[in-house]
Amino acid sequence: MRSNYRPEVAATPSLKRSPTSPRTLFGILMTGLVFICVALALLPLLAVLFYVIVQGVSRLNLQVFQELPPPPLVEGGGFRNAIVGTLIMVGIGALISIPFGVLAAIYLSEFSTGKIAKWTRFATNVLSGVPSIIVGVFAYGVIVLTMKTYSAWAGGFALSILMLPIIVRTTDEALQLVPQELRQAAVGLGATDFQTVSRVVLPAALPAIITGTTLAIARAAGETAPLLFTALFTQFGINWSSGLFEPTASLSVLIYNFATVPFKNQQELAWAASFILVLMVLITSVISRLATARRVY
Repeated sequence: MRSNYRPEVAATPSLKRSPTSPRTLFGILMTGLVFICVALALLPLLAVLFYVIVQGVSRLNLQVFQELPPPPLVEGGGFRNAIVGTLIMVGIGALISIPFGVLAAIYLSEFSTGKIAKWTRFATNVLSGVPSIIVGVFAYGVIVLTMKTYSAWAGGFALSILMLPIIVRTTDEALQLVPQELRQAAVGLGATDFQTVSRVVLPAALPAIITGTTLAIARAAGETAPLLFTALFTQFGINWSSGLFEPTASLSVLIYNFATVPFKNQQELAWAASFILVLMVLITSVISRLATARRVY
């Protein structure tokens, strides 16, 4: 005879939270607050980008890339020499700061003792906080007064000082992120310290090193104060036989000069140069993001 007894199944508790519970309401409130804070943080950036694009794109044409800055009351013109001068001085700064910065970071991470590394990192942090105008005054006293002329070399030297702490800090942190097991494995296979650093540690940290380098270049490209004391400005193109030892134009100084004059043509060129400068910084940032698409280890 079949029994009609059926054991009752225990009801499983529901994981759904009541939409009117205090915890749910608090979570919704905090989520909305976070979105508002993100919007407020992005608003200045979007506003600046929008205004620069609207003002600068309308003045862009082939003429601004082919001609030199015009004198007052003259229409047309461009800023070809400023683009070339910016690339040259940033390139000089990168050639000086990247080797020294990477080597200094390798020493800090791989070979230095505790106290030396501590004080060197502290000095690097202090250098990164020094105002750029102070760096310009220092480069003026060391390079300009010694050479008795404003020059691209002096401008590149000033930019290299600004780039150096960024490269040292980012490279040092990237090297510290490389797992210690990789170093131990290389040593276990008979590799020397030089081989371990050059063939194991540096390749593993290369994406983050490239990131630090591109960030340093992006900052240097937009600096104005150091170049006012070192490279100054010129309305003429670069004389390649002696141009690196003469006053050199740059986009940031051109923007500073042309934005403060009462002539509409120069003001429009300043906005166009601002757009080009922002575009250069954006390109370096994109390169930085692409470089970090791969994990450090």
